[in-house]
Amino acid sequence: MEGWAKTGNQRGWWLDFQEAVTPDYADHIALESEATYIRSWQPVLIPGLLQTAEYAESVITSGPTFIPSATAARLVQVRQERQKRIQQGGVQFAAVIWEPAISSLASVPAIAVPQWRRLLEAGERHNVTVQMLPASASRAAGAAGPFVSFSFGDEPTAEAVAVENLPNTSVIEVPDDIALYVNVFDRLRSTALSPEETADRIRQLLTSAQHTTGETS
Repeated sequence: MEGWAKTGNQRGWWLDFQEAVTPDYADHIALESEATYIRSWQPVLIPGLLQTAEYAESVITSGPTFIPSATAARLVQVRQERQKRIQQGGVQFAAVIWEPAISSLASVPAIAVPQWRRLLEAGERHNVTVQMLPASASRAAGAAGPFVSFSFGDEPTAEAVAVENLPNTSVIEVPDDIALYVNVFDRLRSTALSPEETADRIRQLLTSAQHTTGETS
């Protein structure tokens, strides 16, 4: 795994952002850049690979650590660069997001509306699956904090898991531990709304926000 992270893409594009990207974040991006399958569980935030620039900026600048505006802008750029793999179809990406992470955006329509549209657009891609875990499924949502699993071959067998903690991201490579996260993700995905039901729910949020603000789609 360390070899993939060090040799992947020879010189990773993220090295151009060394002043903003921490070493553990760089490791995460290196794994992400080589993965053929990525699965993400997010109970609190929209996954970085699906964030709009405005949403990303709001998340980055509202964290527990002060980040200068110039650094925040560079981190937003990093998120946009990461998203190119999805846009180019180079990876299969599946995301399960707890409903409060999506619906709570309604309090800031200027951020919410573009972000909901981005989720709908992403879900229409052949290589992306977006599913919403209903707010009522709190027991399932509490099974694990946010994590991302990576597969690197033709088969979608997870070979590494990145677990997000407050100070950093830990990468797990022990097979038995990885299996626990795979089982959790499978349960989350089976409990979540289907991609079609998820899209319908997001469209309802969009319609409600547009009625409130007077905006038309």
